[in-house]
This record gives sequence, C-alpha cells and structure tokens, in this order.
Amino acid sequence: MSTAILTGQPVPGSSLEGDLRSLGFDVRVASDAGDAETLLATVPAGQRVAIVDARFVGHVHALRLGLTDPRFDAAALPGAVTVRPAARQALTRALAREGSAASGSTAVALDSVADRVVAALDADGVPLHRPDLGALVAVVPTDPQTRNEARQAVAAVDDEAVRLRTAVKSRDGFFTTHFISPYSRYIARWCARRGLTPNQVTTASLVTALIAAGCAATGTRGGFVAAGLLLILSFVLDCTDGQLARYSLQYSTLGAWLDATFDRAKEYAYYAGLALGAARGGDDVWGLALAAMVLQTCRHVVDFSYNEANAGDPAATGNTSPTAALSDRLDSVGWTVWVRRMIVLPIGERWAMIAVLTALTTPRITFYALLVGCAFAATYTTAGRVLRSLNRKAQRTDRAARALADLADSGPLAEALARVMPSRYPVLAKLLVLAGAVVLLLTAWLDGPGLPVVLAAAVYVLVSADAVARPLKGALDWLIPPLFRAAEYGTVLLLAAEADVNGALPAAFGLVAAVAYHHYDTVYRIRGDAGAPPRWLVRVIGGHEGRTLLVTVLAALLAPTDFKVALTVLAVAVALVVLLESIRFWVTAHQTGAPAVHDEGEPA
Repeated sequence: MSTAILTGQPVPGSSLEGDLRSLGFDVRVASDAGDAETLLATVPAGQRVAIVDARFVGHVHALRLGLTDPRFDAAALPGAVTVRPAARQALTRALAREGSAASGSTAVALDSVADRVVAALDADGVPLHRPDLGALVAVVPTDPQTRNEARQAVAAVDDEAVRLRTAVKSRDGFFTTHFISPYSRYIARWCARRGLTPNQVTTASLVTALIAAGCAATGTRGGFVAAGLLLILSFVLDCTDGQLARYSLQYSTLGAWLDATFDRAKEYAYYAGLALGAARGGDDVWGLALAAMVLQTCRHVVDFSYNEANAGDPAATGNTSPTAALSDRLDSVGWTVWVRRMIVLPIGERWAMIAVLTALTTPRITFYALLVGCAFAATYTTAGRVLRSLNRKAQRTDRAARALADLADSGPLAEALARVMPSRYPVLAKLLVLAGAVVLLLTAWLDGPGLPVVLAAAVYVLVSADAVARPLKGALDWLIPPLFRAAEYGTVLLLAAEADVNGALPAAFGLVAAVAYHHYDTVYRIRGDAGAPPRWLVRVIGGHEGRTLLVTVLAALLAPTDFKVALTVLAVAVALVVLLESIRFWVTAHQTGAPAVHDEGEPA
C-alpha cells in the first residue's frame, strides 16, 4: 500500500481522493507543510509516499504516470510529488524546511506545498523524473474560473485513448507497428483488467513458442503450418507483455530480464525444432541452424557493444558526421524510415518471415533466407556504425571501456597473458587479433581437427589477450566483443561440422546456446546498471579464449564420437553453472527491490 498526503483544503466536488485510491493510495489530509511532515512520520519507511495539492485537477493517467512508475525513486508533476523508500529522507528534509518556513509566514499560505517541496528537492540535487504528459492535463487552479477551464480540458481528452496509445512502443518495426500493435494493445488492456501481470504474459509467449518448436519438430506439413501460426501468436504475446507493462506501469527488474531472455530462448528453440523436423524428413540442417544462431547472436553483440561504447558520449547523440547527415536526410522522407527499419530485419519482420517460410516451404529454405537476410542486415548496420565511428572523435568514458571489457568475456588465460605481454602498439594489437581470428576460422574450416587448429587457437589466445591489455577506448574498439564471439562460435561450428559424425552439430548447437546465454546475460546486467557477472563465473567457464582453445584440443585428441560426447558434457556443464548463477542473481535483485527497468531500445 502507498500513501498520498493531500495538502490544503479539499475542494467540493473534486474526484481527487477517489482517483488516488483507485491507484492504490491510502489518502490522508494535511492542512499545511507542518501537518504533512507529521503525517509523513507515521507512514512506514518501506512505503511509497506522495504529496498532492488538494486543488489538483487532471487526468487519472497523468497521476498514474507521475506517482506510480516503479522505475524512479522520485517523480513529480504539477501539484504532486512522490518518492520511493530510497528517496524518503530527502522528502523528509524538504518537508521539514518547508514546514519551518511556513510557520513564520502567511505569504506562502496559498502556494502549493507539493510544488515547494519539488523546488526543495531540485535544490538538493535529487533526480526527479517528470513524465511527458502529452495531451493529458495536470494543473493546480488558483481560482474557480481556471478550475472550470481545467475541468473542461480534462473532459476534452479521452484519458483511456491516450493510455492505450502510449502503451505501444514509440519506435518499433513496420510489421509490429502495422500488423500487431493495432490489436495487441487491446489484449494488453484485457489482461490488465483481469489482473494478469506482464511476467505471466511473457511466460505464455515462451510456452507458445516452445509448442511451436515442438510442432516444427514433427517434420510434417501440418506441423510446419501449426508451427508458423503459433510463432506469430507467440510474437503477439511478446508485444502484449511490454504493452501491458506500459499500460499498467508494471515494470520490474525481473520482468525486463525475463522478456529479453525469453526472446532469445524462443527463437533459438524454434531453430532447433526446425532442424529436428528436417532431420525427420532426411535433411540435415543442424549446421544451418547453428550458423543462424551464431549470426544472430553476433548481430546482437554488435548492437550492444556499439551502444555501450557510446554511452555517456555527447557526440553520440549530437553526431554531425556526413554519415549522420545522410541518415537524417533519409529520415526526412517518410517512407524511407520504414524501409530502413525493415531491412535491418528486426524481430517482428524476422519472425514473420520465419513463420511464413516454415508454413509454405522447407526448413532448409527457411534457414537460407534467414542467413541471407541477417547477413545483409548485419553488413548494413555494422558498416553504418563503422563510418559513424570513424567520422567523429569518440569520447569513450571509463564506464564504456569497462562495459566493453566485460562484453569481451576474457578469461584467466587472457588475464595472465595481458599482464606480461602488453603491446606498445594498440592499433597493431587490434589488427593482429583480427588476423588471428580469421586464421583460426580458416584453419578449422580447411584443416579440421588436428595440430594446426590447436596452434592457430594458441596464437589466437595470445593476440586476443594483447587486444584487451589496455582500456578499449579506440574508435572501433566496440568491434572487439563481436569479433571474439564470431571466433569462438565459428570455431565450434566448423569443428563440429568437420567431425562428420551424427550428433556433433546438435551438441555444438547446445554449447553455443549455453555460452550465448552467458553473453546475453552479461549485456542485461550491464544495461540494468548491475555490473557484469562475477569474475569467478567467467574464470570457471574459461572465458572466450579458454573455451576456444579447449574445443580445438578436444577435437584434435578425441575420436569424432568422443568429441561429440565432450561437446555435450561441456554444454551441460556451462549451462548449469551459468543458469544457476544467473537465476540466483536476478531473483535476488527482484526480491531486494532493485530499481525496475524497461528496455525501450531498438527492436531486437
């Protein structure tokens, strides 16, 4: 239960008390700042508290946005201010000062206590969230005429229509915007009115996708058609959970993690289902399924690394490079915005393509189309970001450098080598690691398991350690983490394919999926300002360079059937360690009241 303290004389006919109670507030009335301070002292320390001017006139959704959003410790709108427990002391100090000032003067009697408290919090440097209300009304009238005008303004705007419209993400893909959101927002409202939570809808989306993967695994035309339809339904529910969170402001740390993690789990489980279904028909596409997962994960790591590298850099948001100027000119032509959003193949377009091709064609054709589309999208986005990075002077912050180092996922071998062999030439070190990754992949592809690939992996370990020996603050250093991902995942894929034994590629798929989960989990922790996974975890699972070297050694020493078993054991071991620690961390963060987060970034 939250508590709202109304300050000032209640206004006859006002619905404010009822509106606050409908939002879950226990309403109390205070005559002035001193009285509000006394009432505040009686409110339990773990509760949210709001100070609201009794003369307030506005939409209920304006109050909801300003007073109930769990992502912010303190928030304000005209005539109202609220704090969560973390900012409670700041509110107590501000009220105490206002109470003392008011006790010796009558000049402030007609002022808004809430607005004076807001000014005091601002003066104390307390970060205050002020929601964008748009067409919604939130005012404190000072006379009957302005109150009547405010009530007319409230009546002129449909509160529920605004709430539904803003439940939809402001920036989304073409397919989502035009084919899903027009009706999924109403599903979100239906869920909210029945007390369903975003996490429950997220779980339903996961279950639906897993059933879709199971249908695809049957290998029958009916199974493929059902799989395509269920995949679209899963995506509808995936959109609905975020819209439900925005509609009812049910944001949480756990919810953001579940939403992001389940998206990856759904897509990659569906890949596995397609591969199983194709195998039932005598077509082995496990290599294509693994290649699709590798490419998609590397695409995401490029996105994450670029965004984290530019976090805190003012030039990133005010880019005046020729590339940015061209981008702005293209965006000024309406239709090009949608074309550019579609060609990067975001999750809506990608899943729609997969669903249609699954129902109408074969798994092999589906994967071919997916690989071509994702490869083009990856080339387009990466090239643009490289040009942007080269055409402006980057100002990498220490936080950005730490984030890139965490995303690199360097293990104990790289740590030890970086201390004894730091290069004097950072640019040369980056070029050498690029060459080392290319040589490693070519050796795995052309020579297969054996001594050459082990030697190539050993050289790769040396150059990768040197590449991260210094802070990653160069213009293109954000490319280091995706390069490491491509080298590790690609090596596993190629060696499993070269083993040419039944079950090696599915085992490799499981290993890459387990490691990819660890890399995604690292991203979500960094985005939530929770820091990277603990170093002991990175050391236990070997780091990217340790795992890469280990896989090459296993491939060289073991017979193909034994190599398949080794990959399976390694996949299970990594998955167990990573999953257990990840679940422990996120559940603990949720239970200890970590700040709620909600990702409104680029469509994945």
